[in-house]
Formats: sequence, C-alpha cells, structure tokens
Amino acid sequence: MTAVARDPEPLLSVEGLTVRLTRGGEHGPALVDDVSLDVGRGEIVCLVGESGSGKSVTARTIMGLTQLDRSLAVDLRMRFAGESIDGPARAAALRGRELAMVFQEPMSSLDPLFTIESQLAESLRRRHGRLPRAERRARMLRLLADVGIHDGERVLRSHPHELSGGMCQRVMIASALACEPDLLIADEPTTALDVTVQAQILELIDRLRAERGMAVLLVTHDMGVAAEVADRVVMMYSGRVVEEASPGEAFFDARHPYTRGLLACIPPMTGERAARLSAIPGMVPDPAHRPRGCPFSPRCELADDRCREEDPALTQERGRRYACWNPIGVKTPDVAGATP
Repeated sequence: MTAVARDPEPLLSVEGLTVRLTRGGEHGPALVDDVSLDVGRGEIVCLVGESGSGKSVTARTIMGLTQLDRSLAVDLRMRFAGESIDGPARAAALRGRELAMVFQEPMSSLDPLFTIESQLAESLRRRHGRLPRAERRARMLRLLADVGIHDGERVLRSHPHELSGGMCQRVMIASALACEPDLLIADEPTTALDVTVQAQILELIDRLRAERGMAVLLVTHDMGVAAEVADRVVMMYSGRVVEEASPGEAFFDARHPYTRGLLACIPPMTGERAARLSAIPGMVPDPAHRPRGCPFSPRCELADDRCREEDPALTQERGRRYACWNPIGVKTPDVAGATP
C-alpha cells in the first residue's frame, strides 16, 4: 500500500446517515441506521461487512442515488470539501464531477448496446463538455492506458460482451476517472474476478490515489482486500457501524466480536494439512426483524443478558470506535451501566 499523508480536514464527512423503507407515507425499518464516517484526501477507507450489512446502500446514498427512490426516506448530514451538501440537487451537481462511483458487476453496469468509446465519451462530456473529436479520442486512450489497457484502439471499438470481466472493470474505473473525481467510491470492484486480476485492480486503485491525490471509499466483504489497501477500516453490521480502526488495530487488536469472527473466516495459508474453515453461525438479520439489544447478539459467543436487552453506543478510544458491551481486550468495570 502506498503511504499518503492524511489531511486533518476530511474531504468527506457523513453524519447520521439513515435510510428507511416507506410505505403509504409511513416509515418502516431502517436499512442503514445512524452511520457516520469520514474520508480524508488521498485516503482509502474500506467499508467492510457481510452481504446485507448496508454497505452498498451507504455508498449509493453518499452519491445521492438512494434519494431518487421514492420508496426510501433518507436522513443525512454531509459535508464535502468543507461545503454542506443540503439536498439532492447539490449531490447531483457533484456526481460525475467531484464524486464518481464504480458499481458492482461491470458486465451489467456497462450498456451492452453501445461501444466502449461511446460510453467513455459520455463520461468525458459530463466533466469537460463537448471536446474536439481528436482530443476526445486522445483522452480516452490515455484513460485506458492509465488503467492498464494498452490496446486501447481495439477496446474502444468493442462492446462490453467482447471484453473479459477484468477488462470491463478497468473500463468502469477509466469511466469514473474521466471526470477527475476528488472522491472515488468503489463498490465491490473485485467481485467475481480471479485472484490475479483482483490484485491488479487493487494495485491500480492504490496507484491512482497516490498519483492523483484521490480519496477512495472502497466497499468490500473481503477482509483480505481491506488488509491490502486500507488506511482505515469501517466495519458494518445490520446497517450500523460496529467498529472503526486502522488495519493494524482491526486485524491484530479487534475490539468487536464481529470483526474477530470475519477474520477467523479467512482460510489459513500455512500448514501441510487443510484446516476446517471457520464460519459465523446464523445470518445478518432482516431489517424488519432486528433482535432486541445488540443486533449481533444472537450470533455472538460473548453475548450476555445486557447485550440482548440494550443496544450499545459507539465508544471512542484513541482514534478508534466500537459498539460492544464486552469488547475484546478491554476489561469492563463491574459497575452497572458503566461504559468500557
């Protein structure tokens, strides 16, 4: 991972992000509940958790996309580059310029009816307006070269189905970079790619953030990906942040049992004999049927009566956060109601 100095003022600051289902004007369960996070300039923050944890909803809400769905009610306080983003119109103005996103499943994100050239041209037009044909083509070839595609002429003539999944993912990143964003949101950019291509994509994102000073919010369920590129790791479970820490703290000194459980699920790479693969019992709860108390308590081996009755708030500890009544490695005082 390339080391980048962190700006004391975050580029992106999100507070109280809550997304609820609505029906007939009445609010239903929260898909994402009171999420707060910061992303500094030139920093890679990994949003990690199982499927159903609310990672993609969080990312799409920051982009201002969730707000377009009338079945969802969004509550959000967000600042970008020191400016308050107070409505969907302002978010739309940032989108495709200062903010860009790489979505999951590149083969379905690219339009199968149009060539790569026409789709990249649309991204350039969003940022730079109409360019002379020669300049536009030169920019597109340069973007493709930046993401490791050196037969750009062939790729520009191609339709998405004529390219591999890894190639399409690189095209998606090139399309996002066409708008020269200050913040790139990448939603599972290595899903369904083989390990060699995964490593190339992660190296590419890290290199581009170092070269361009670009901030990255990387959504993933893979702890190995977070270990590879993250400056900070934000763990999500059942629509909430349950732990935030540096990679070293998250991987070697985790406070939340959920973080430790995900780490235990990583297959061991040493030893002559195959080891039994660990798993967290149960599933992420349906938002409409969250358990009382801590949402993770039914799956947690450290859960006690308090965990099943009271929902823990986020505790601040020397630059890290965690929400747990029985944090790992912390001696909890034997005083009722005390905060560890």
